[in-house]
Amino acid sequence: MNNRRFARTAGWLALPCLVAAGLLAWYVTREPASPLQTDQTAAADMAPALIARGEYVARLSDCVACHSVPGGVPFTGGLEMATPLGAIHTTNVTPDPETGIGHYSLADFDRAVRHGVAPGGRRLYPAMPYPSYAKLSDDDVRALYAFFMKGIAPVRQANIPSEIPWPLNMRWPIALWNGVFTDTAPYAAKAGKDEIWNRGAYIVQGPGHCGSCHTPRGLAFNEKALDESGTPFLAGALLDGWYAPSLRNDHNTGLGRWSEPEIVQFLKTGRNQHAVVFGSMTEAFNNSTQFMSDDDLAAIARYLKSLPGDSQRDGTPWQYQAVSAADRLDTPGAHTYVTRCASCHGADGKGQAQWMPPLAGATSALAKENASAINITLNGSQRVVAAGVPDAYRMPAFREQLSDQQIAEVLTFVRSTWGNQSEPVDAKAVSTLREHTDPASSSPIILQMR
Repeated sequence: MNNRRFARTAGWLALPCLVAAGLLAWYVTREPASPLQTDQTAAADMAPALIARGEYVARLSDCVACHSVPGGVPFTGGLEMATPLGAIHTTNVTPDPETGIGHYSLADFDRAVRHGVAPGGRRLYPAMPYPSYAKLSDDDVRALYAFFMKGIAPVRQANIPSEIPWPLNMRWPIALWNGVFTDTAPYAAKAGKDEIWNRGAYIVQGPGHCGSCHTPRGLAFNEKALDESGTPFLAGALLDGWYAPSLRNDHNTGLGRWSEPEIVQFLKTGRNQHAVVFGSMTEAFNNSTQFMSDDDLAAIARYLKSLPGDSQRDGTPWQYQAVSAADRLDTPGAHTYVTRCASCHGADGKGQAQWMPPLAGATSALAKENASAINITLNGSQRVVAAGVPDAYRMPAFREQLSDQQIAEVLTFVRSTWGNQSEPVDAKAVSTLREHTDPASSSPIILQMR
């Protein structure tokens, strides 16, 4: 009797478990619906104007930075990207039918770009910024598809498998992650905001995917906010050995001291009186922001300046305190600064016009995170190419010239002088980044388009 009762109970329990398992299997392998599913855009319909529009959207989206490697053919992939689970490599997105995306329909392309789902239901790792690209308009997706199908040449180059070990490399859990942390709706204009603000919000949140680097992430590696409705949005984040600073109106670590024209100047020329592009932002500038229209840059600046800062997080507003490094040679790090740094950045820390950035009041000297300061001191800066002209002044790499202790001391000196008030740098932090980073490439990825 007990055995029959147990069997009957187990049977009743098995049924809902099987149903739940079936629903889960369907959910994690399904291909999301695409509003472009019935769009019969053919090669003959891809007019030059549509392809040119797609080229511009690709610039806005900075697709080449991730899907290329220095010295390689653009868009053929191969870039190694570190993740907490292991390294992955970006894929070939040229229209080659075997190793690229030449066999993608418009709907396939849409699902990959805006939903992170490749043909067959295979989930893409969210290193592909589809949580941001989800906000792309249908028209921009059509244009982007036209560019990738007809604006670039197909290249046969096999993709490099990821280095994430089993079972961590199983992709079906990503579908559950997407269900919790992504929003699949395209950008909708905000009522009460003008056209310029909405255009800036669209670019920053969508194709520009600024939040992928500048928004802090949660325990599940999700961006803590995807738009201005969340206060963590663009509040600064540590990523791949760099600290992507706040893009909000934080006085010390953000854009609080920048005017809208200064933001435009930085994105258009790679420099202004406050800073020069470095780290991952160099690639974004070299292939993306400098090619944006003046109207779009102005819209980005308008939107970013509308994001309030957080004085509690940001601290007491920085004020310059005049002092010459040469007068503080008894302070650890000062001698190194005078002999290695002052010729460019000035004994007064003010730099030289727009060519040598100031260290007095620099975000890297005021932020709690010291990764950017350590990284650029160890490895130097990547070459900035503005309007086709490579820069003549680059931050040199000091990993061979200075010890971990010397770098820690000189950065501690910078972070405690001219009104800078940040925590000291420890030699162990320098050692860690020395081991896990490489010198900046002198051959940046530069995409030549028509």
